[in-house]
Amino acid sequence: MKKSELKNIKLFVLDMDGTIYLGDKILPGAIEFVKTARESGRKVAFFTNNASHTTEFYVQKLTKLGFSPTPDEIMTSGDVTIEFLKRHRAGKSVYLVGTPELVENFRENGIPMLEGNEDKADIVVTSFDTTLTYEKMDNACRLVRNGAEYLSTHPDFNCPTETGFIPDSGAIAAFVTASTGKTPTYFGKPYRETVEMISEATGVSVDKMCIFGDRLYTDIALGKKHGVTAVLVYSGETTPEDVEAATVAEKPDYAFPSLDEVDQVMFG
Repeated sequence: MKKSELKNIKLFVLDMDGTIYLGDKILPGAIEFVKTARESGRKVAFFTNNASHTTEFYVQKLTKLGFSPTPDEIMTSGDVTIEFLKRHRAGKSVYLVGTPELVENFRENGIPMLEGNEDKADIVVTSFDTTLTYEKMDNACRLVRNGAEYLSTHPDFNCPTETGFIPDSGAIAAFVTASTGKTPTYFGKPYRETVEMISEATGVSVDKMCIFGDRLYTDIALGKKHGVTAVLVYSGETTPEDVEAATVAEKPDYAFPSLDEVDQVMFG
């Protein structure tokens, strides 16, 4: 990566899980990279597909870890899904398979929420849910079979943690699809609505963005599909062998061991 290639970049979009931290462990160079990026006059946005928590949670977590975020710098796939529902499915009833935080976030945004014991729903949304039960899955499958539109906040199959991977939203959606034959419409990375929301929120056009992440099929694909420079770090899910085998649509523009090396190349 050459410094000259960065002269037109105005916004660095950073994935969270597996890119700047794992659990409560800060990954090498992450804080320094964010600090240097801000000092260079560029904007920083933290975007995670992990919809299980609210913006408030991530503000507190990133502050505790030392990243000094502002609320408007943080966005999640849950936010993208909520905006879609408000703009394009206003007033439609929703059954959500998600954490209590996400359910409350939907309610606070005026989305009509169902309990799951109803016969019909306009929409079923599934997400990353650490409070998942068989009853929730049964409700979701039944409502989808009965005609509900099926949406998912994000397609990630696994969430990286300090002790390894745990099943994520994509794995939960695969369960519903296997039972019902219905594939959801996904939000979050790598989908167009995410790029549009980031651009609208920051005022930066896509050609002046650069995204950093650890997953080919979400972070890197977001960039490759929508004209955003894409930088992969090997601090999370992806290996060099995965990159070698990747399609052109998911092959990063650049790849580094971690943000520490990116910081040295960009700003060293």
